[in-house]
Amino acid sequence: MSYVDEVIELVVKKNPSEPEFHQAVKEVLESLRVVVEANEEKFRREALLERLVEPERQFKFRVPWVDDKGQVQVNTGYRVQFNSAIGPYKGGLRLHPSVNLGIIKFLGFEQIFKNSLTGLPIGGGKGGSDFDPKGKSDREIMAFCQSFMTELCKYIGADTDVPAGDIGTGAREIGYMFGQYKRIRGVYEGVLTGKGLSYGGSLARTEATGYGLLYLTDEMLKCNGHDIKGKTVCVSGSGNVAIYATQKAQELGAKVVTVSDSTGWVYDKDGIDVALLKEVKEVKRARLSEYAAARPSAEYHEKKNGEHGVWTVKCDIALPCATQNELDLDDAKALVANGCIAVAEGANMPTTLEATEYLQANKVLFAPGKAANAGGVATSALEMSQNSERLSWSFEEVDSKLKNIMVNIFHNLDDAAKRYGAEGNYVVGANIAGFEKVVDAMTAQGIV
Repeated sequence: MSYVDEVIELVVKKNPSEPEFHQAVKEVLESLRVVVEANEEKFRREALLERLVEPERQFKFRVPWVDDKGQVQVNTGYRVQFNSAIGPYKGGLRLHPSVNLGIIKFLGFEQIFKNSLTGLPIGGGKGGSDFDPKGKSDREIMAFCQSFMTELCKYIGADTDVPAGDIGTGAREIGYMFGQYKRIRGVYEGVLTGKGLSYGGSLARTEATGYGLLYLTDEMLKCNGHDIKGKTVCVSGSGNVAIYATQKAQELGAKVVTVSDSTGWVYDKDGIDVALLKEVKEVKRARLSEYAAARPSAEYHEKKNGEHGVWTVKCDIALPCATQNELDLDDAKALVANGCIAVAEGANMPTTLEATEYLQANKVLFAPGKAANAGGVATSALEMSQNSERLSWSFEEVDSKLKNIMVNIFHNLDDAAKRYGAEGNYVVGANIAGFEKVVDAMTAQGIV
């Protein structure tokens, strides 16, 4: 049995009931097979892959808090510090009922390679809780965030582990967590990113993941003889990534015709009205049915079990920006049948392995999330730099650095794919490019 197969088997055996983690490890290691086989004896002797797939440390803790009725609620908190070979752990905090250790490990593992691809000195980590912020009052969210940070603060710091936002964790939650960290630890430092502008946040951070997705997609299209201008785009999701991906796509001359949320999706033949979308999702925190009710050109479709309606709409470019495994094989077949030329992942692992392979086999340009959605963590690292320097850069300065980072990521993964005889396979290219830097650092630092 090959070394890669041995390690995949080991991960499944040691981590039962963690299918998302198994999927992430398999996807990465399969695409690294050519690199591993060229160095198999050395890597095996140093147990390099075993060290790569085992987190450096992981924490699971109780989060008790009191709701508005005086009832004590108890959630579970997690932080997985996966790999610090190239810098302090960096990765978001996800607040969602679906959160469990396997999902946090899959996200943390992906983060190692994503952070490496940015070219910035940040390692991989992830955290969160099964707490659901939806329907909670501001006071309840503050109570949860303060309790969560009371435990988490023992393990993080500006030069150790710097969490950020993710699904369910926006500026409000980051603010409450930062306040509690400062109160307990007695230091004012850049321990969290995604902070408000009045206390150390970075301009362009809110827009960064969505904007970065489009900067990389645009570069990928250009390098393959296509122009994004005039193209029709389908976007899933209606959170931060989806909103700003839609905005930047339309600034670049494309027309975005879909967005979705957990209850349904919208098709707008005239193109999504970003201002209205922000009003519905960011101000009112309402469902997309309200968008359709206010927009005559929009159709609202209730979500049905197992159906991902946005991918049935004819488009040139698909941008999955919602959650993991939201684009499956049937969706991929529908996109190909409708003439889609490119898929770029705005979410973490939103495309199943079978769907990814089908898209690639049918010559659809495919940019994996660890490259395409790296704009968020890249700008978080820029926020860390500003905090360290006690400076604040202009929006234009941050946006310019972000664009350069995303363009460089594409060329790095493109070059890596070509070097290993996999031209055009950007999944392989992204994994190899991210892996090479991490492995060099791990090897240099000895068996730790």
